[in-house]
Amino acid sequence: MFDRSLKILVVSSEVTPFAKTGGLADVAGSLPKALATVGNGEVTNDVRVALPRYKQVENGRYLTDFPLEFAGRLETVVLREARLEAHYKGTHRTVPVYLVDNYHYFFRDGMYMFPDEAERFTLFCRAVLEMLPRLNWQPDIIHCNDWQTGAIPLFLKTKYFYDPFYRRISTVFTIHNLQYQGNFPKEILGRLWELGDEYFHPEALEFYGLVSFMKAGLLYADVLNTVSRTYAREIQTPEQGERMDGVLRKRAADLYGIINGINYHEFNPRTDPRIHRNYGPESLERKKENKYALQKELGLPVRDVPVLGIISRLVPQKGLDLVAEIIDELMRLDLQLVVLGTGDPYYHELFQAMRARYPNKIGVHLGFNAVLAQRIYAGADMFLMPSRFEPCGLGQLISFRYGTIPIVRSTGGLADTVHEYHSGTRAGNGFTFREYSGRALYGAIARALKLYRDDPDEWRDLMRKAMELDFSWARSAVEYLQLYRLAQSRHLEALKIA
Repeated sequence: MFDRSLKILVVSSEVTPFAKTGGLADVAGSLPKALATVGNGEVTNDVRVALPRYKQVENGRYLTDFPLEFAGRLETVVLREARLEAHYKGTHRTVPVYLVDNYHYFFRDGMYMFPDEAERFTLFCRAVLEMLPRLNWQPDIIHCNDWQTGAIPLFLKTKYFYDPFYRRISTVFTIHNLQYQGNFPKEILGRLWELGDEYFHPEALEFYGLVSFMKAGLLYADVLNTVSRTYAREIQTPEQGERMDGVLRKRAADLYGIINGINYHEFNPRTDPRIHRNYGPESLERKKENKYALQKELGLPVRDVPVLGIISRLVPQKGLDLVAEIIDELMRLDLQLVVLGTGDPYYHELFQAMRARYPNKIGVHLGFNAVLAQRIYAGADMFLMPSRFEPCGLGQLISFRYGTIPIVRSTGGLADTVHEYHSGTRAGNGFTFREYSGRALYGAIARALKLYRDDPDEWRDLMRKAMELDFSWARSAVEYLQLYRLAQSRHLEALKIA
């Protein structure tokens, strides 16, 4: 498959199981394990991970500490090590995880939303680069993720460019959600990044009067990617480009899309200890036991009725206003709706009001609950994701794995993974709509309910088909390795020109 191993450093502001607020952590915790186990048995990639050691993260094993001149003073960086255990088809690898520790910036309650975010993540980026010679380890690739790591490609092309240790390191920058950009006042350019005003213009780091971490990653990484092919196209448009579309169009030849995977060992209905009854494609009758247990857990009448599930951050991106728009019409149908999530107080109140209005048809749990999430994937019949935009989405991939048929708006990664089911040809794997309206969502739900009620055998065939789809990280890891090779070749070519 690949004739030479790579040394890969994956850098992220959050990594499962150490620190998590969203899907970025799942990707940064799963992809390195897949990268470490992909190969032909003779070629083994040396994969390592770096993240901040927040207050809630375990201590790890002490490795070293070093001083870092930063923002006009001397900061101490302590480097600790933890491990990820990677298992795939009988292969076992251990992935080192470097915990970048600084008491002043990271020993706090919470991970984000502090007034000094620019300082915190500039220090993190600098510390990651400074730790490498102290570890006596020189990666071929640094894989950066989202705005918190955007300064790393910039520093490699500026501050560290003429240092022989760093000169051949290539970078890949992954956009997980373009909406979050890390934009800060101009003063960080000189005070934190040690760059002059020649970098403060629209063709460089200036972004509508601010300085942008995201733009730094987009301009200076060797190769860019995002988490689906459709989202890679969408973010080059004014509608979904979050004002970065011009930069992305300029780098269109370097922008790729790779769908995220899921951990098929963790998300396995045959063995998942969190669900009430294990099952597989050959024992789908057991899935109903999970439905009945879920109904009981959420205080709904226990009966054989189609259950629609939502597991989501409760924010405007997720299209929940469409659900609210059709809720009364939906509740006239013989079905139940279960909702798990946390987010904006507006949506908390909205779903609590729905629950109060329809106590026998809507179950709501506001908050993060990983066990209940698995029970919804296993117990629901259909899974709703009516997102306004969705870079990749993991919910639909997990729902496939559990034989729960997704109903999604055709955008971003949802468009790449869920395709409209056609009863005549048996083509497709879910139900989709394109127009952003409650009417269009209702139509997709109605088509799913019709098949569910009119032809139970065909519905079971669709469930089995969904469960046999392959969205494992092993497949995505191969695409990332190809992307790393491309980044290397472009970086080395640019060095020749320079």
